[in-house]
Amino acid sequence: MNIEDVNPTPVGELVIRVVAMPSDTNPFGDISGGWLVTQMDTAAAIMAAKIAQGRATTMAISEMSFIRPVKVGSVVCCYAKVTHVGRSSLKVNIEVWSRMPEKDERNKVTEAEFVYVAIDADRRLRAIPKE
Repeated sequence: MNIEDVNPTPVGELVIRVVAMPSDTNPFGDISGGWLVTQMDTAAAIMAAKIAQGRATTMAISEMSFIRPVKVGSVVCCYAKVTHVGRSSLKVNIEVWSRMPEKDERNKVTEAEFVYVAIDADRRLRAIPKE
């Protein structure tokens, strides 16, 4: 058994921390998957802009599964890790974790890989500057 199986921890840099509000729910009272994807895309965009040193746009999102629902009032955290940088594109893995404010225990909700491309002011592809 891997130690991370017993006490898993997020991978990547904490980019977004937000409280899930009642207005973010679906008709059944759970936080909407669409709302979570929006948070993830925003986190990936922040990381992509940092690496691309400017404007970048979403090109693709990998398949994702929701491991558990998110309750209203949960603190939702998005962690980002850049996994690949190409000439004009980059891949960012986003993990979503949540916890209730009164508890220390956090749980992984979902993860996905986001592909971004760097674009210029005219929305044309541009090269990502080398560090």
